[in-house]
Amino acid sequence: MEREDRQARSLGQESDFWTGDVGLGVRAWVGETPSAPPDLVSDGPDADPEAVARKILLDQLTGQARSRSELAGKLAAKGVPDDLAARLLDRFEEVGLVDDEAFARAWVSSRGPGKGLARRALAQELRRKGVADDVAREALDEIDPVAEEETARALVRKRMRSMQGVDGDKATRRLVGLLARKGYSPGLAFSVVKDELASAGRPGPS
Repeated sequence: MEREDRQARSLGQESDFWTGDVGLGVRAWVGETPSAPPDLVSDGPDADPEAVARKILLDQLTGQARSRSELAGKLAAKGVPDDLAARLLDRFEEVGLVDDEAFARAWVSSRGPGKGLARRALAQELRRKGVADDVAREALDEIDPVAEEETARALVRKRMRSMQGVDGDKATRRLVGLLARKGYSPGLAFSVVKDELASAGRPGPS
């Protein structure tokens, strides 16, 4: 059992968080080949609940990482009993294949620069993923405020290119609204928009 644990941890650590390597490695660890997951309803009363639940988890972990809450929801949707689901999820956590802290850090590092999302928007997404607030907060605390502001400026510059001829008041409203939807605070949004309009030699709000 200890040898299996070490193998699973190694697979989880060496694989890229956002690829299918983790899931494929886990299948190799348990001696299974990729296949569509069964469920307790379609497989009938003779289905082995634990085998079914394990296959569901392996399928869900192939292709992308997921939070524990997401995986629990998938198991519940397939009719897996709560006690069995909790036991298997605990086991997957023990060997490092389900890790909400790693999930939160990867989500922040990917969605922040990739989608231009600010801390507040990322916090809302992690909450929807079922990540505990304290776990999310640790990941969010790693965000560099300077880098966050630069991301906001890049968003404004990009949008400004498609706003030629728009007057200062209207441009300001649209750009501040853009940043607000991305989770930036009103104060930062207005400051960035005002600076970027001035830098571009365009009129600001009247």
